[in-house]
Amino acid sequence: MLNLGFVSAILADYDLNSVLKFASDQQFKCVEVMCWPSGNADNRRYAGVTHIDVDNLDIAHIKGLTQQYGVSISGLGYYPNPLDPDPEKAHFYREHIKQIIRAAAKLGVPVVNTFIGRNPSLNMTDNLKLFAEHWPAIIKVAEENNVKIGIENCPMWFSNDEWPGGKNLATTPAVWDRMFEIIPSPILGLNYDPSHLIWQIMDEIQPIYNYRDRLHHIHLKDVKLYRDKLNRVGIMANPLEYHSPKLPGLGDVRWGAFFAALTDVRYRGPVCIEVEDKAFEGSPEDVQTAILTARNYLKQYLVL
Repeated sequence: MLNLGFVSAILADYDLNSVLKFASDQQFKCVEVMCWPSGNADNRRYAGVTHIDVDNLDIAHIKGLTQQYGVSISGLGYYPNPLDPDPEKAHFYREHIKQIIRAAAKLGVPVVNTFIGRNPSLNMTDNLKLFAEHWPAIIKVAEENNVKIGIENCPMWFSNDEWPGGKNLATTPAVWDRMFEIIPSPILGLNYDPSHLIWQIMDEIQPIYNYRDRLHHIHLKDVKLYRDKLNRVGIMANPLEYHSPKLPGLGDVRWGAFFAALTDVRYRGPVCIEVEDKAFEGSPEDVQTAILTARNYLKQYLVL
């Protein structure tokens, strides 16, 4: 009913064959595959990973691997800032998203996951104007290719270089409502990650009910909110000063209620583990342990 997978960014040193083989060997049904442009990587953690180069797409090879290992590609992922204040960079990012959409259609992959982007120095109203200016062209390509767009709800505000507004507009239900008013196409939806609601001191379960028709993809990541640190620095501090991403089951997400909500709304699709837990970054063995530890915890909610 729910297809358990993981986000390939955590296996940055693997090629696509190795990623899919690992997934198959460890009982995963799908993988969200990263598609950053080769030669144009991002220095951010877990960014800049290219497991499928959409500019040099070998369709037969990729489809052959998925058939060989019995693992599907849940989505193609690319998470830049399409509304970057540098117009040249923003244009490049948006054009690469379009290229990924076309690649997804050729591969039979149902969704492309990304960020809306944001100019951190502008307020929400002005950023929504940028969204209205630039995103309809991307959605038009998605509609033409019958590929859904899953926007992850990560604020992309963690450190000084993302201050003050973060680098992704799609942070809260209030913003999602405005996005869907501006672009009502059902092609546009969410790659929903409950952890980002936790550190914003919000309910991570209710949006599943409220946006059931916009759930195009799901990320499984937990987060630990350190109340003692929050009480010291306050919510206006850089968010990493009071929270940390964790493996599912090691943080504050209410996973029982989360999966109850997904089944209540009859969600049928991928649920992909996203590993960003710094406690599991010491070695390649630690990375594999992180993925399998998360899998083992999530088994209680899923049939593998």
